[in-house]
Amino acid sequence: MELILSEEEVAILRLQTKGCASLVHFNNAGSSLPPDVVVDTVIDYLREEAVAGGYETEAKYMDRINGVYTRIAQLINAEEDEVAIFENASAAWGTAFRGLSFNEGDEIITSEMEYVTNLIGLVDRQKADGVRVIVIPNDKDGNFSLSELEKAISPRTRLMAMTHVSSSGGSVLPAEEIGAIAEKNQILYLLDACQSAGQLPLDVRKIKCDMLSVTGRKYLRAPRGTGFLFVKKGSQDQMKPVLLDFLAAGNVSLNGYELRQDARRFELYEKSRALTLGLGKAIEYAMEIGLDRIAQRIGQLSATARQELGKIPGVTVHDSGSHKSGIVTFTVKGADAADVKARLAAKGINVSVGGAQATPIYMEKSRLSTVVRASLHYYNTMEEIGILCRELAII
Repeated sequence: MELILSEEEVAILRLQTKGCASLVHFNNAGSSLPPDVVVDTVIDYLREEAVAGGYETEAKYMDRINGVYTRIAQLINAEEDEVAIFENASAAWGTAFRGLSFNEGDEIITSEMEYVTNLIGLVDRQKADGVRVIVIPNDKDGNFSLSELEKAISPRTRLMAMTHVSSSGGSVLPAEEIGAIAEKNQILYLLDACQSAGQLPLDVRKIKCDMLSVTGRKYLRAPRGTGFLFVKKGSQDQMKPVLLDFLAAGNVSLNGYELRQDARRFELYEKSRALTLGLGKAIEYAMEIGLDRIAQRIGQLSATARQELGKIPGVTVHDSGSHKSGIVTFTVKGADAADVKARLAAKGINVSVGGAQATPIYMEKSRLSTVVRASLHYYNTMEEIGILCRELAII
């Protein structure tokens, strides 16, 4: 199969997504439009549950449900026993992070692009455990500084916690290079891959991360309420499960219990089986297209979007760095970002507002309070970029 995703293929993929017929959807970093087959998978399962019973339907589809772990493992080049399924990435990331033990004076290294929910966790550990959080700033070109990272490492460095693709800045961190440094220094590495899963190929063996958290609703085009956590086999015993139920523990008595010996010890039994199957179907759909082809298409579209937006008087594109994602951020002179979003929505164009709270360190450093965020996916088109630019030109 050729690497290039042809316009003919894109047209077919758009026909397989009902939302493409009525919307110009540039809010894929918030929540993508799911393919029809994903929607049908969820609805068909719920309908069967309604007439057969929840437990009975689960038993019938148990092989397919367990197969979702296989799909996730294939997506990120992991083993099935290194995967746990969650309802969202915040729960996945929080389970990994809060399951680690820290002592006073331990150090956690992060970047200026770190997402707000993760920063809340870091602040909590500062207060509770007396850890020190070190932020590696981007260089003058907007790139994460690997040399500054190496300089920041000390004998007290316990964890590197990084967000792979910035929610508000358009840049991609060098995840594999960071992983090589973490491995060399025997430091745990937690990667938030919320915005990269489904947009870029992910290989946890090449990244060398110990933990990786993902949501389904963004570039994977899975239903909301889905996500997963990867925990490397050799690192699982360094994490204590935050919550436990009978899925995670066996041989339970008042004398104790035995933890299961895989990553499912970190998840809870009760979750939507319909949504789990929807997540699996979305991953299958993406892998059939090919993550390399998806990444190439998104790269082409986002580069065109930045170029065309930059031609519009009063529009300033704020993305920097040598490796940019499909998240394109900009401001319109004299117009509030929320107002721009509302006016575009009235024309059937979905964008989102990136507030200072989403990536507070980066936004404060860049002296930005809000940005308009247009996040592109492979099913978007050059024509849709033209529609966006024409509407922005008359705001």
